[in-house]
Amino acid sequence: MTTAERLPARAARRCHSPLNALHATVYFSPEIYKELGALGITHPRAVNLATRTAAFGPVGAGLVTAAFYNYKHEAIAEHIPGIWELASPADVVAARLRAAEATLRRLLGEETVASSELAEAARLALRATEACSRGGRPLYAAHADLPVPETPLPALWYAATLLREHRGDGHVMALVRAGLDPVEALVSHSATGRGMSREWIMKTRGWNEAELDAGYARLRERGLLDAEGKLTEAGTALREEVEDETDRLDLAPYEHLGAEGVARLTELAGAFATAVATAGAFPADLLGTA
Repeated sequence: MTTAERLPARAARRCHSPLNALHATVYFSPEIYKELGALGITHPRAVNLATRTAAFGPVGAGLVTAAFYNYKHEAIAEHIPGIWELASPADVVAARLRAAEATLRRLLGEETVASSELAEAARLALRATEACSRGGRPLYAAHADLPVPETPLPALWYAATLLREHRGDGHVMALVRAGLDPVEALVSHSATGRGMSREWIMKTRGWNEAELDAGYARLRERGLLDAEGKLTEAGTALREEVEDETDRLDLAPYEHLGAEGVARLTELAGAFATAVATAGAFPADLLGTA
């Protein structure tokens, strides 16, 4: 039986999208700043870097730059490895999980958190992670070594994290293959209408106006963006190739779950993602052009 017969086209991508949204709530929540502030980590970019890096252990900036891909190395080096003098990676991992659970509990409400639907979503998402692979996937591999939470809400967030990082590591492979450097990847993604705004790119990734403008110019020279900053036909095709390659590299977990399980997880996670977005989980200016 072919892959297309087993799983509808882009079903994996449609399932990943709401799971990624559930995972990402922690990056914008007051709970994460409260938890890391108690550890002495208060700079917004340091909070972001610490939470995603802690699973690696007390590593230096070079490894983080390689794994994160679209962050400016100098912006990372401002905080890493220095943050490990303030708090241990193990303490940050624990604080992040507490913050993630508290964030989702606030956004979803106690009735949803205690529901059979949320427990079912956690079981399905964890089952999908059984087919993830560590080879060539540093962020996934680091998080996969962390213990699985015992209760449904943090277990769902943990599984969503593994699936997000597994896809993200594959996405980096696809970006490198497409010849998009870190800034070009960000600018071209924003041009699709689904990427971060320029303000949020500078705030979180560390690139400045001149560097983003230079990336825009390079994409224009390659015929991928037009004079108004919109994707050309060639640019649209390249971004679709990147996403299709990412889909291919990320197919195994969803094939393992099967078409019925993927459809059900998409339905459940989609409802939860809609609920958290409606509850104000994400900044209104998060998406935009770069």
